[in-house]
Amino acid sequence: MNHKNQARPGGSTSAPVASMNRDQFSSRLGFILACIGSAVGMGNIWRFPIMISMWGGLNFLIPYALCVLLIAATGVIAEFALGRSTEGGPIKAFGVCANERFGSSLIGRIFGVIPILGSMALAIGYTVVMGWIIKYTFLALSGRLHALGGDMDQIGATFGQTATSNATWIIVAGLASLIIMVFGVSNGIEKANKVMMPLLFFLMLGLTIYVQSLSGARDGYRYIFTLNPEALKNPLLWLFAFGQAFFSLSIAGNGSVIYGSYLPKTENLPASARHVAFFDTLSALLAAFLIIPAMAAGGAELNEGGPGLMFIYLVRVLNQMPGGLIVGMIFYVCVFFAGLSSIINLYEAPVATLQQELKLSRVISTTVILVGGVIAAILIQAITEGWMNVVSIYICPIGALLAAIFFTWVAGKSFVNRAVNQGRSKPLGAWYFPLTKYIYCALCLLALIAGAIKGGIG
Repeated sequence: MNHKNQARPGGSTSAPVASMNRDQFSSRLGFILACIGSAVGMGNIWRFPIMISMWGGLNFLIPYALCVLLIAATGVIAEFALGRSTEGGPIKAFGVCANERFGSSLIGRIFGVIPILGSMALAIGYTVVMGWIIKYTFLALSGRLHALGGDMDQIGATFGQTATSNATWIIVAGLASLIIMVFGVSNGIEKANKVMMPLLFFLMLGLTIYVQSLSGARDGYRYIFTLNPEALKNPLLWLFAFGQAFFSLSIAGNGSVIYGSYLPKTENLPASARHVAFFDTLSALLAAFLIIPAMAAGGAELNEGGPGLMFIYLVRVLNQMPGGLIVGMIFYVCVFFAGLSSIINLYEAPVATLQQELKLSRVISTTVILVGGVIAAILIQAITEGWMNVVSIYICPIGALLAAIFFTWVAGKSFVNRAVNQGRSKPLGAWYFPLTKYIYCALCLLALIAGAIKGGIG
């Protein structure tokens, strides 16, 4: 495909002509909230607190914060800029980059399929998890979860049954996503996140304030704010802090690219990336400030991450704390908002691909993808953990690496500078291009290799 309006080496520097009927975010706030929603997911809630517990408070927070700053200043900006400058998802975006270098988009379009497949595969796994979340939200609101009390046998059996036979709630998860996404970007995704994200932060803040008043909670806060300088010398600490930051910011060459493609040319991308990084980190901190002191107040050790933390061990703690019925209700509503905002981002890339590549309507594209995702999710229930591990360890870092390579190494410096500086009154410093081309690309490769060796780092 020949993108005539795209700048070519030595040629015109004009940007692609905007598609007249292409949906866009209607406001900067809506875009930022949607991106925050995509980043704020289960990693913030069931993995970040366990990392704090394993590595020790500030020992983990310091390298984590530094890694967030580095990735936001390179990869997040790059994926936003790649999508906006090409007005398309990975297939079109990689194709434009390839055309910039080689005069043909074919190789780029072929590689662009990989992040789309990764996004769909991750969305399928997330649909299973959303089924768990919706069921537990229902159980919490109905009081049935609290009725389990501290009986670990019943709590464990409830999750065991949920994890293996939960088709009804998976269908509900798919319908919830479909209802939001079928209305499009500005009227569906943007409006939903404008409601869900403020409520999520408000409710989590309220829970955190309540938990800190409980007897024993101070031990949790004391642990969070403990620093052992010797621990910072451990390279594994930095590796896992990097992994948490890398995967938490939702860079995989798909969702951030497609969200960027819905941005107006006047948007200041570095400022948006900073906002996304800040609020994603804030949500992770709120989760840690809530869960670690709650576990301390309940006399439980935080030694289990993943689904076990949220659906087994934390259930017991919530059920036994004062006001646990109400706290449990609010907590699982928060988890519902976090999960739903993430899943619609994951499904958006394949939905947009059908719209763009096959010229299907929004309604048909969304229906085809969501129905396919729900059916696949029901079929993989028994292997969800393995499925998610393969996608997150291999496909997500590959997608991020491909996006970075096509943006910097293939499209080149002049293309990158135009893309990231559009909408800014003052250009980014000369540091941006080499930092993204060399350091960020190397970090994507590190995420892939280290994840394969360690069985996951984020």
